[in-house]
Amino acid sequence: MLIWAALLGIVSGVISGFLGLGGAIVIVPMLVLLFGMSQKQAQGTSLATLLLPIGLAAFLQYYRAGHVNLKMAAAIGFGFAIGAYFGGAWAQDVSDVVLKRAFAVVLMVTAVRMWIAAAR
Repeated sequence: MLIWAALLGIVSGVISGFLGLGGAIVIVPMLVLLFGMSQKQAQGTSLATLLLPIGLAAFLQYYRAGHVNLKMAAAIGFGFAIGAYFGGAWAQDVSDVVLKRAFAVVLMVTAVRMWIAAAR
């Protein structure tokens, strides 16, 4: 099981480094669908993987290439930390069914908006 988890991490890492995403879009669904985790457990596990060492590796590549706005990142990070605390607390009071559906809606809306924007 851990070998498959490591493989999921490698695939997610490549996608994250390449597209700037991975946790929510790759890891969470795979933990639910392939590993049988609850939505809450998958979200918590995904968040745990995104801590400093993982983000730092990809960040350094973008920073070295001059593709990082540090002021913007700091502001977003500050807000993200506050929002993540409250969002994580709120998620504990919501059923897995509601979380799965909300997750799916966010992914679908994002995908449609990006598809339309790419066509312009």
